Amino acid sequence: MAVSSFVLGLVGLVVLNLVLGPVAIVLALVALRRGTPRRFRALIGLGLGIADLLVLAVLPAVHHGASWTAFG
Repeated sequence: MAVSSFVLGLVGLVVLNLVLGPVAIVLALVALRRGTPRRFRALIGLGLGIADLLVLAVLPAVHHGASWTAFG
């Protein structure tokens, strides 16, 4: 779960922030609660999940309400 949280949080920075961010957060919290030996990776996944949601909140504010796209 810790590795999945890390990967989903990383991918979520680029696509599907709204879906992958919360999933990464939940997986990281479950992994930490179960006492994973990959604690650092779970913490990074938690941070990336939170960063996904922050990116989702900040980008529309910076671009005056317009959503960003990969094509310009």
